[in-house]
Amino acid sequence: MQWRIKRIFNFPPEEPWARGYVNFGFHGGSGAHYFLHYNEHWLGQLTAEDEWLWTAGAVNKGLSRVHISFDIKHPHYITELPDGSLLVSSNGTNQIFRLRPAQRGVELFADTGRLGFRDIGNCVYDGVHGTASPGGSVWAHEIEGCRVWQLDLAGRPLRVLGSGQPGFQRETVSFEEARFNWIYDLRLGPEGDLYVLDSRNYCVRRIQVSRGVVSLVAGTGEPGPAISGVPALEATFGSDPSARFDGPFALSLDEAGNVFVGDTYNHVVRMIDPAGIISTIAGKGAAEPGARNNPAENNPLNLNLPLICSMDYHDGCLFIPDWSDDLIVLEKQN
Repeated sequence: MQWRIKRIFNFPPEEPWARGYVNFGFHGGSGAHYFLHYNEHWLGQLTAEDEWLWTAGAVNKGLSRVHISFDIKHPHYITELPDGSLLVSSNGTNQIFRLRPAQRGVELFADTGRLGFRDIGNCVYDGVHGTASPGGSVWAHEIEGCRVWQLDLAGRPLRVLGSGQPGFQRETVSFEEARFNWIYDLRLGPEGDLYVLDSRNYCVRRIQVSRGVVSLVAGTGEPGPAISGVPALEATFGSDPSARFDGPFALSLDEAGNVFVGDTYNHVVRMIDPAGIISTIAGKGAAEPGARNNPAENNPLNLNLPLICSMDYHDGCLFIPDWSDDLIVLEKQN
């Protein structure tokens, strides 16, 4: 599979939402584009014309005529529910909120701190694929807490994967045996399974819901360089032992089951195809902190990616944000 650079955005620091593409941005199933400003504690939805339909959160930037005020801190992830409401994880308050933009209302969905979460990361609705749970369920993870939870649509726990202590298994294990080590991302795959970026284990794991097992998709459990063309189970991902958040930061998938990893400390984006082979699709490897990418660049392998963060895939495009306020949009080539 070939990729080309569709667009490079150099955001001015004072306008990280410019042109409708943002660092903490997510696309809904219908293509709706949502924005989460992690550090300023607010979120919103943008139209195709880059106008704000609404904003919500603890801070009102005055960008929209509709602002829904509620006490969120460090919004981390957003997922759509079938009734048009949204679930938003609030890392700073350790809660999940249910936001109803049409009604301009918000309510607490789950007090994850009281449930026992150490720290909430993502919240992912799985009902788009049909599950054993009527109407679907919500999967959420703890970052430092090293656990993955399944909640029902009333916010009640159904099951917990992980003991709360770091661990790792190369072999396929049952839900009861599974252990993780600092989970930075959790995404739903096209077949309805969950994919875990098990970051301090430098690997990608797959929660196979129908079988009740967790299996290894990529990685050896040890850090190392980004080598292309090798089996994903022999691949290594970058490390910075001096950083608070070590290992890869970002994970996404497309409709064909290709897995994309933001290999943060190797400064590249890697793709794992359904045959289990890993390749580098973006990034030159040697990072230049503070250097912006040239919007005229046309080779993905020349991109400067000092600190890849929350990636997203939508409609043939992979959105690669870098914490330095650049966003690169890659497009599949047939």
